[in-house]
Amino acid sequence: MADKVERLKTLIIGSGPAGYTAAIYAARADLNPVVYTGMEPGGQLTTTTEVDNFPGYPEGVDGPSMMIDLQKQAERFGTEVRMGMATAVEFSDEVGGIHKVTIDNDKVIEAETVIISTGATAKYLGLPSEQKLRGGGVSACAVCDGFFYKGQDVAIVGAGDTAAEEASYLANICSKVTMLVRKDHMRASKAMQHRVNSLKNIEIRYNTEVDEVLGDQVVEGLRMVNNLTGEKEEIAITGLFVAIGHKPNTDIFKGQLEMDETGYLITKGKSTKTSKPGVFASGDVQDKEYRQAVTAAGTGCMAALDAERYLATIESAEEVSTQ
Repeated sequence: MADKVERLKTLIIGSGPAGYTAAIYAARADLNPVVYTGMEPGGQLTTTTEVDNFPGYPEGVDGPSMMIDLQKQAERFGTEVRMGMATAVEFSDEVGGIHKVTIDNDKVIEAETVIISTGATAKYLGLPSEQKLRGGGVSACAVCDGFFYKGQDVAIVGAGDTAAEEASYLANICSKVTMLVRKDHMRASKAMQHRVNSLKNIEIRYNTEVDEVLGDQVVEGLRMVNNLTGEKEEIAITGLFVAIGHKPNTDIFKGQLEMDETGYLITKGKSTKTSKPGVFASGDVQDKEYRQAVTAAGTGCMAALDAERYLATIESAEEVSTQ
């Protein structure tokens, strides 16, 4: 195993907007970053057909192309991008300590700083028809994709605050929003329920689930089923938004880093610092509020700056100790 150990100044785990932005800033600061892409190179945006709300693309851009642009920009400054997935970690508790990350259960990376940008995975219903039409009218982000359904009829699945908030957002731009709630009540806060109920173009269907998403290449309709009576009904829609939550990709960090009850990494104050010195978190892995490409990129920048300052502090301390 000894010949498979590599020492780095900065290791970045994850290759979405947060990871690549961190790489751009880290490379420009001479931190010689290496990015491991994970199982989904480019992150969630690779499953998004059009991105219209990221600055710098006046005509919009498709998600995969945007991530290729970000990768090229990171590589331009010397970032090394590698295919591979972090499968185990051993983070040091000491300031200036060396962190160990195992890649693909085989190669060990020793890093002075680690930036975690592993993101979060949207939860879907798991229906074959739903998966087939992801990117063709099925979306897990109304704020990202709702604009494309302006003036159209859409449906949203979910009962929590996020679903209520996204239903309200869609109601402002869509003709009609059908909201499917699995139980006979919503989990959302009373304030959010009042907002949804006050919007006349939102129809809430309680005890209702998706039976099948209709359409060949794009969403054309929805077959719903009442889970009490078994009665099925079809409606014509062009977009289905699934708002049943996200799962942060943090399983390998359990027991190593502080996280909240749902698994999101906890960062200190307005920084990207985690509970271990020299380990930073950016993007959706630590952000359950905004979950946008532009905010992920912003925290990627912050993580690289935090890493640079951390290393500079250590170097300064070492110089003082040798004098």
